[in-house]
Amino acid sequence: MNLSSDALRITDLGFFGPDSPTWRVWTSPTALIAFQRAVALEHFDPDLAAAVADSAGIYTDPFGRLDRTLSYFLLVALADGRTAVAASEHLMDVHAKATGIEPVTGRRYAANNPDSQLWIHVTGWHSVLKCYEMFGPGLLSPADEARYWRDCVTAAELQTCRVQDVPTSRAEVRAYFERVRPTLCMTERARRGMHYLLHTRGKGPRIRIGSELLAPAAVATLPAWMRELAGTDQPGMVDRGYPHAVRPVVSALGAANGRGTVKLASIVAPHTATILRRHFTQGATAGLNTVTPAEAKNRYSRRAAA
Repeated sequence: MNLSSDALRITDLGFFGPDSPTWRVWTSPTALIAFQRAVALEHFDPDLAAAVADSAGIYTDPFGRLDRTLSYFLLVALADGRTAVAASEHLMDVHAKATGIEPVTGRRYAANNPDSQLWIHVTGWHSVLKCYEMFGPGLLSPADEARYWRDCVTAAELQTCRVQDVPTSRAEVRAYFERVRPTLCMTERARRGMHYLLHTRGKGPRIRIGSELLAPAAVATLPAWMRELAGTDQPGMVDRGYPHAVRPVVSALGAANGRGTVKLASIVAPHTATILRRHFTQGATAGLNTVTPAEAKNRYSRRAAA
């Protein structure tokens, strides 16, 4: 969606605010690695994999998929309540059209299904923190990590997943993955889509180089069973070496008030870069406060405007 102003926060400071670990973690350069990981992980959910394969959009615009997905999550994390609610409503409208038949089970799928939306939400928030820890500054403090997962629950109120199902801690995230593991699978079409997003070909040298540089980092964060199921394993020396190579780059990019992060994002995700630029340029606007998703919906949703 298009932002109507050069300012990212006009009505309020959004849901989390400048003192939140969410602002810090989601604006790190590591978020770009995380979302290559996240859009690949979507393919383990058979309904989402079918929706992606049926639309076939990733093959015509693979980095557009990354850009749109990360842009939505960034708007919820960083923008004011009005912008976040509008982004949420737009996303649900898009997902409402994504329905069809999952070919393995023969069941009807819908992208707005609460369970599929929970998978997208948890893998997104988990991926961003995982990559921040592995390739960025490292572990959050216990207090910041606890708040980060509370923020994850808050952000879920903008999607169709059931908020009571959202994990509230690292331990609950692990339990969630164990619980849903029997429902995950990797079909031929899902594997093709996942590999294409990790190793994009034929879209110009910038896209190919960006994809090949990010992919080993994303794969290095995956557990062994996911690699085996998806056929994405790589040598252990790559797993061990990539964090050491990436951390200095991340540190350099994250300096200078985010300019490096914006420049990196502009290579593969231009709309994401616009959001980040507006975030870093604006900072925390004096006189504004945070809001809850419920307050934002009451003020700015289409239902409220009707």
